[in-house]
Amino acid sequence: MELNALTAVSSVDGRYAGKTAPLRAFFSEFALIKYRVHVEVEYFIALSQIPLPQLEDFDHSFFQKLRDLVKQFSIEDAEWIKTTERTTNHDVKAVEYFLKEKFDGLGLEPYKEFIHFGLTSQDINNTATPLMLKNGLQEVILPLLGEVIERLTDLAEEWSDIPMLAKTHGQPASPTRLGKEINVFVVRLKKQLELLEQVPYSAKFGGATGNMNAHQVAYPEMDWNEFAFTFVENFLGLERSYPTTQIEHYDNLAATFDGLKRINTILLDLSKDVWQYVAMNYFKQKIKAGEIGSSAMPHKVNPIDFENAEGNLGIANALLEHLAAKLPISRLQRDLTDSTVLRVIGVPLAHMLISLESLQKGLGKLELNRAAIDADLEDNWAVVAEAIQTILRREAFPKPYEALKDLTRTNSKITETSIREFIANLPISDALKAELSQITPFNYTGI
Repeated sequence: MELNALTAVSSVDGRYAGKTAPLRAFFSEFALIKYRVHVEVEYFIALSQIPLPQLEDFDHSFFQKLRDLVKQFSIEDAEWIKTTERTTNHDVKAVEYFLKEKFDGLGLEPYKEFIHFGLTSQDINNTATPLMLKNGLQEVILPLLGEVIERLTDLAEEWSDIPMLAKTHGQPASPTRLGKEINVFVVRLKKQLELLEQVPYSAKFGGATGNMNAHQVAYPEMDWNEFAFTFVENFLGLERSYPTTQIEHYDNLAATFDGLKRINTILLDLSKDVWQYVAMNYFKQKIKAGEIGSSAMPHKVNPIDFENAEGNLGIANALLEHLAAKLPISRLQRDLTDSTVLRVIGVPLAHMLISLESLQKGLGKLELNRAAIDADLEDNWAVVAEAIQTILRREAFPKPYEALKDLTRTNSKITETSIREFIANLPISDALKAELSQITPFNYTGI
């Protein structure tokens, strides 16, 4: 069966393929191979700039041609490597053979044994992977998250003066303002982004067991640790972990995944709240001509964007949880379990991408239903009892809480009229009665 969006096993490459396409440049098998080629090329260039004695006469004008191998890396190049891998049964070795053949074609045959010199495959994988993640987050995920935060910021400002009945434990509570409630999510998301940005993109680079053994035995006069730090930080833009075993610790990678989980959890909270506001009729949703809300009920406009976001955020967090919990654990100097797990990094990010796009779409469709919000406030005059009893406490009125409790827990509905009558019958000054009478569910919204 031909592979396409209809036959893909995963929804991220099937139903949502169009939405997740930007991530292919960072998390596909093609991307992994390309990033490996990138690391190998930069490593050879770094060796040439030491330079090692055997590379002293290497013509530096070839550096650009080597980098062009990465810039112009094609599907055909990746297929050559995958075909070679079927013989080598080793993916990184196939990349090495690819570059050696390219060196032959460039007339650089005398230098080709310095491709992958002294390295183990994890020196390539554990630099390629954090670089892929760094670029994928910074170029795709975080900009879209920024757009969602910007949209929320605009809505918080637009609705800053809209009084709204709050609900604690699902029950009417002291009124708030709609814009303030949206701003809560803005502040939470920004804070978690600040924390996420503090986590380094760490990389392992140190040979078979992290000690630069092969490098040291071949060139004992070289400071290979200094070289490794310079290479990882200056050539690749990552932070070198040291000391390590054969593989990266993945502690900072886990911290990144945990940070993304917290961001997703906040977005989940937002999705559920907006969904509830839609259910309460506080928001209506704009619809496009021809769109159908329900296959059976013509009147319905379902909050599907927020439901879609909620579902995809849950999947993303389940995968991020496993990645964060599993990757920092490896038997002795390494086992292979990280290899297959790392290949799914793009999947939770794809579900994040789907959810962010759904949130953008959903937030853009919201229309404020001021009448429903105001009706809810008007229907809940009991919430001003807190204000009245607090002012009575200030004035040393005897047992003010109990007086308001008796009023609000009667079987009859608390209305503006019953509140006014209660205030009028209080044995207090006219000035104090006037002050209490100014309080309504519409203006008792705090600071």
